[in-house]
Amino acid sequence: MRSQPPQASGARVLAGTARQRRLRSSYGPWALVTGASDGIGRAMAMQLAEAGLNLVLVARRRELLEALAKDLMQKHPIEARALALDLGQHTAIDALISASGDLEIGLLAAVAGFGTSGRFIDSVLDDELDMVDVNCRAVVGLSHHFARRFAARRRGGIVLMSSLLAFQGVPRAATYAATKSFIQTFAEGLRPELAACGVDVIASAPGPVRSGFEARANMRLGSAVTPEVVARQTLEALGRRATIRPGFLSKFLEASLLALPRRTRSRIMGIVMGSMTRHQHGGEEPQERRLA
Repeated sequence: MRSQPPQASGARVLAGTARQRRLRSSYGPWALVTGASDGIGRAMAMQLAEAGLNLVLVARRRELLEALAKDLMQKHPIEARALALDLGQHTAIDALISASGDLEIGLLAAVAGFGTSGRFIDSVLDDELDMVDVNCRAVVGLSHHFARRFAARRRGGIVLMSSLLAFQGVPRAATYAATKSFIQTFAEGLRPELAACGVDVIASAPGPVRSGFEARANMRLGSAVTPEVVARQTLEALGRRATIRPGFLSKFLEASLLALPRRTRSRIMGIVMGSMTRHQHGGEEPQERRLA
């Protein structure tokens, strides 16, 4: 493989440095990242630490969070606090607000979330309701609190995680797609409201991502983007775009599906989901695919 020309490599470094300076000046000195123990949340925390922002790291797994906080403080001249909280619990938002109230937080990255897959009637209801709590209720609670703080500060940023599945109903991921549709619409409504207060809002809508998400959702992915790419492209677009679709696959499917009727998009995405969940029914072709 040919090495990158020195000027191209240098341009990348300069672009990265400029991005880090912009993040610090626009949203510093502290950022809060939920879902920070794994996947996109972890990648976003690492990139914010590189930019010099102090971090509040939130997730359920204390050991992973504390190890990440220690590692980031060793590598970068920042502070990092680890808060082990389950955002599916209704007391978690108040606990998080109380634990971070003394910090000048200027950026909220609400990355925590999970999905399920398979037929809705075969699902465990408690799992579906917990998903709504984590993916929607907790995001609204955190956004409400921090949007008020940012508006009073006259600057700040909010990153909300949408999905490729947010733009139509999706068989075999009906609840998950609905939660992400909620987040997409929520972000689109918040952005013009908060822009007048100097607060940036972005919805990040990636396609499949290589992270712990696929295991929890019991899915098997083919082509997928890395968490690092999602985090980098999202932070680059914050303050410049209303919605970002990180990764090639998300952009390709957007271009391919955009002109199609919503019902057709839903059917196509059902086929895609069927291929990712084929192992759940013994490798047999799911009904959506056989009828296509």
